[in-house]
Amino acid sequence: MHMADALVSPAVAGAAAAVSVTLLAVSARKIKRGDSENIVPLMGVMGAFVFAAQMINFTIPGTGSSGHIVGGILLGAILGPWAAFLTLASVIVVQCLIFADGGLMALGCNLLNMGVCSTLIAYPLVYRPIAGASTKSWRIAAAAITASVVGLELGALLVTAETELSGVTALPTGQFLTLMSSIHLLIGLGEGLATAAVLYFVKQYQPSLLTDYRNGTGGKTGSYRKAALIFLSIAAVLGVAFTWIASSYPDGLEWSIANIAGENGLGASASAVAHTIGHVQEATSFLPDYGSTWSGIIGCIIVVALVWIVCTLATRRARSVKSN
Repeated sequence: MHMADALVSPAVAGAAAAVSVTLLAVSARKIKRGDSENIVPLMGVMGAFVFAAQMINFTIPGTGSSGHIVGGILLGAILGPWAAFLTLASVIVVQCLIFADGGLMALGCNLLNMGVCSTLIAYPLVYRPIAGASTKSWRIAAAAITASVVGLELGALLVTAETELSGVTALPTGQFLTLMSSIHLLIGLGEGLATAAVLYFVKQYQPSLLTDYRNGTGGKTGSYRKAALIFLSIAAVLGVAFTWIASSYPDGLEWSIANIAGENGLGASASAVAHTIGHVQEATSFLPDYGSTWSGIIGCIIVVALVWIVCTLATRRARSVKSN
């Protein structure tokens, strides 16, 4: 669902960026109020896991399309909403700047469509009420599937709205929304099942992960070393194996556009501002389109580093303000 710059106008991109930056600032403040020494390492590990998992596109049978997990519901269930948003935002930023996955001008839109819709809307308003305080597997599975579908459907709606408000393409709104919502319903079901499977594993081997940070302001002191090593190991395997197991079909957004505008897409519709910002992205993305066998490993390392840097700076600033 990573939007390209060709879909959005500077005005829409700027408004989305302003909202996203504001929510990121709130997230950083929420983290520094909590037990950052415990949650930050967990954020880095889970960010690396989600980054690697997003690289594995799964085929949607009978459609000629593919999808990948967003990971917001999984992160929310383990980290709480605000830490989850900050972690997922780190993943999306790394994808954009290092791998040219999603436009740089459209970065704010992508943070809203994937990050906010899943971690700050679908998780607290759908997952948490369904899962409740229960650790029953069926409730966790029902919550994961329902929230994943809702999060992706909201994201599909926002993509359509942002494209329509931008007015830089000739995509018919009704047809675009129909294609986006239908394909992301299927992708959401796939993500929901995958999320439920991971949460079932967590429930069996480290159930405290599903309760300690649910309020988003820290949790009980505990050792998550074993769980962290497992998630890092899986991330490493996925990071290396993605070139062999990922689907070659276009993702849901690309598929929807191709069904309307043809295989050539909308490159010619990008604004002059988008082209200028695109040159900046070309300079930062030294591994465009994940063009290396080691892209997954490199991306995981950068995500962990970015989460640590952002949270460390936020924590230090909080201590400085408090001491003054």
